[in-house]
Amino acid sequence: MPWPTPHAEDRPAPPVQTPQTAHPENSHTPQPAKADGPPASPTQTPRSPHTQDPLTPHAQDSPTPHTDDHPALPAQTPQTAHPGNPQPPHAQGPQPHRTQAPQLPHTRNPQPPPHTQGPLTWALPEPPPSDLADLPDKIAAYRAGYLAEDRRLLEKALRAGTILGLATTNALELGVDVSGLDAVLIAGWPGTRASLWQQAGRAGRDGQDALAILIARDDPLDTYLVHHPQALFGQPVEAIVLDPDNPYVLGPHLCAAAAEIPLSEDDLPIFGATTSEVLEDLVAQGLLRRRPAGWFWTRRERATDLADIRGGGGAPIQVVESSTGRLLGSVDESSAHTTVHTGAIYLHQGETFLVELLDLDAGVALVSSANPDYSTFARDITDISILSTQRSHPLGPGALHFGEVEVTRQVVSYLKRRLQSGEMLGDEPLDLPPRTLRTRAVWWTLPASAVAPLAEAGIDLGGAAHAAEHASIGLLPLFATCDRWDIGGVSTELHADTGLLTVFVYDGHEGGAGFAERGYARATDWLTATREAITSCECERGCPSCIQSPKCGNGNEPLDKRGAIRLLNTLLDTQ
Repeated sequence: MPWPTPHAEDRPAPPVQTPQTAHPENSHTPQPAKADGPPASPTQTPRSPHTQDPLTPHAQDSPTPHTDDHPALPAQTPQTAHPGNPQPPHAQGPQPHRTQAPQLPHTRNPQPPPHTQGPLTWALPEPPPSDLADLPDKIAAYRAGYLAEDRRLLEKALRAGTILGLATTNALELGVDVSGLDAVLIAGWPGTRASLWQQAGRAGRDGQDALAILIARDDPLDTYLVHHPQALFGQPVEAIVLDPDNPYVLGPHLCAAAAEIPLSEDDLPIFGATTSEVLEDLVAQGLLRRRPAGWFWTRRERATDLADIRGGGGAPIQVVESSTGRLLGSVDESSAHTTVHTGAIYLHQGETFLVELLDLDAGVALVSSANPDYSTFARDITDISILSTQRSHPLGPGALHFGEVEVTRQVVSYLKRRLQSGEMLGDEPLDLPPRTLRTRAVWWTLPASAVAPLAEAGIDLGGAAHAAEHASIGLLPLFATCDRWDIGGVSTELHADTGLLTVFVYDGHEGGAGFAERGYARATDWLTATREAITSCECERGCPSCIQSPKCGNGNEPLDKRGAIRLLNTLLDTQ
């Protein structure tokens, strides 16, 4: 029999906005894998700045897998949908303003002058002279991918008051001297309590009163926090999640240490139990040389360049305006396939550009100024295979596992949607190479005997697993120090390696980052909160606040909200 297609959602990511991105499909009709991990970021054309930097895997083959996929006062957190990065307010012209009641004509039914519109606006006097029309020029966008000199100019202008507001990613959260702000608007839960208070702390640093408002997005975790503010207030900041034995992290640090002072045998215990093994690999690669006195750095290049502080996992792609040669900025290599692919709409400082060509070998994306009436959204497929299982234990009638996996993701096309109506204008194919990620994942399985009653009751198993995967990705940041764009997922009704209904959630960083491991350790609490978030949502069939994901490479299809609740009830059954 053919394997059902998995669904996948990726995260991980490095993000450019995102707003932000494989899931297994339903049991009745195998579908291509869906990915929700490092997100496939939609590129939009509104004339306002956006940024995103993440990754979104998708899975295919067996039953279609599905995949998925960042403070203030919840009392002021309306359920409003927001893209990954905050957007600047839309400019409006001078508005009528009155401090004194107008003298109305002595007629029973006064008629408004022909040039006025709206209820009672005719009764208002002409507004006084105002500089409100200049406000759009005093608001700018900011993200890490901008040129360093542009970022410094924006920071200086904000401190001087030349500009009054910045629509920014979390690039202003740390390491930038910005103070004296009056207010901070946080568009969506930023991922951790530490980030929440750090962002809110950008206001009021001069000892003045300040305002911080968290505007909840249509997201499972935002929904959960609005209904459970005790999870936010009165709680300490999270413990840092770190995997110090990850060779992709430890290796560059050992090289940097050796470049400063040669490493000796006495130094090895400082770096952990796996240091000797990683050093042998670095010597084999020619990065370090072993001598009687220790390990020495062998290159002329700076060893610190091996570590990417932005977590992109590769050299960034330079975004260049083709007509002038002007360098606009850069995009993380891991998100380039979804944000600056050929034909994508790219936004920079409120300007809209069309990507003419993405040259991965040269590390350049050529763009030209444009004003299209559509947005673009990359679609990808994701496959996931289990390399090793490190830990397992029973969970209800099923089992929970943690181990090493290999995620293969390929962007295969992009959708064009009309801005005003959302009408689908086409699905354009792309020829981009697949990207492979070796990382760590937590996954749970259910045997056929446990899911058979659900299928007999008419539950779409693929859609139920897909929905549970989306929601669990959204809730994991509550238990691990991560953002939903740092993790990805794949779900499938029948996975080739397990032969069972399987839902994966994996770290979106090479070698793993400890997020999936934390999910394994807190699985019961995590999955219980996931079920509660889905159940408490007032929608009937599923929405972005519970089971839909902004990173889903399968267009959030299929999803079965009722089935996801039944599936999680079965998994968490302790009888």
